[in-house]
Amino acid sequence: MITLGCRLNIAESEHIRALLGSRDVTVVNSCAVTAEALKASRAAIRRARRERPGAELVVTGCAATIDPAGLAALPEVDRVVTNLEKLTPAAWDAPAPAPPARFAGHARALVEVQNGCDHACTFCIIPTGRGASRSVPAGSVVERVQELVAAGHREVVLTGVDLTSYGADLPGAPTLGLLVERILRLVPDLPRLRLSSLDGIEIDDRLFDLVTGEPRIAPHVHLSLQAGDDLILKRMKRRHSRAQSVALVERLRARRPAIAIGADLIAGFPTESDAAHANTAALIADAQIVHAHIFPYSPREGTPATRMPQVPREVVKTRAAELRDRADVARRHWLSSLIGTRQQVLVEAPGTRGHAANFAPVALATSSPIGTLVDVDVSASDGTTLIGTPA
Repeated sequence: MITLGCRLNIAESEHIRALLGSRDVTVVNSCAVTAEALKASRAAIRRARRERPGAELVVTGCAATIDPAGLAALPEVDRVVTNLEKLTPAAWDAPAPAPPARFAGHARALVEVQNGCDHACTFCIIPTGRGASRSVPAGSVVERVQELVAAGHREVVLTGVDLTSYGADLPGAPTLGLLVERILRLVPDLPRLRLSSLDGIEIDDRLFDLVTGEPRIAPHVHLSLQAGDDLILKRMKRRHSRAQSVALVERLRARRPAIAIGADLIAGFPTESDAAHANTAALIADAQIVHAHIFPYSPREGTPATRMPQVPREVVKTRAAELRDRADVARRHWLSSLIGTRQQVLVEAPGTRGHAANFAPVALATSSPIGTLVDVDVSASDGTTLIGTPA
């Protein structure tokens, strides 16, 4: 199983692994969020064929859904399975009902609660690959979390394409906040619940209160910001302003000072001026972003942004590098501020590394069992990772 792209793809790969059982099949779960992601998916297909020349090679995921004919025509590919089919037993000749994904060997478990997107950001091809927004009923989500906790997982991550739109398509239109409340109430043995990327404009009062006041929710919010300039945000068809993003972060940190802020930012969006780029660069400090995902804009055929005046590629690369440099400085400063603190770390392979609740990476001086939560006294930082000793 080769997985590219988002946490949702990772969660779905574990379901596919359960469906495959012991059969000799290589699956590439592809990504198409950017042109580079599509290029990486094709490279993974070629590499998979070289490494396992005799195995059936099946490609699924967003790239396989957006361009099934193109991928099916590749000489390395035996079969293409679209996103709509990828979790069905029939697609993998598996008996129904589908066996649950176990996340064996993984410290944290991912639970898909939502898929698809009803928005139309001008740069994004993902609605084409994932379809309309649809939610998993709360009862099924709770049962899944209970299974994973019973299997020994100490951290569960709720995932989706547009997570904060959860529930709008369900009877009674329950919100993500209501789902989180229900999980915490009905799964009292779950020590840590983490939320994947959130659209800040959709964080209502209930969800805000949970994220800032519930100790079992990880103090880590990853926001889909994309830019820090109002004109560019409008041309992206985002639904928030720069001021709203900064105000949200200020409110979050006022209520929960230890919360760590992550964000997606796009460099070089069409029509982006030097001043607009400067506004996005300044957002890293203004929004106190310490987990930055920087993407150089790349045109995706079929999206409105491809018809806008493009920024030269070299300029796009330079601006992305500048954003990464600024993000690295902010991250180093944040990690240094954590020296001398005690952090609860989820231990991951090989037993001497893990992540704190705020998602800071931590190297342990002594090994601990994978999947356990360990209190660690932080003594140093090498600029990218905290270093500490289990208390």
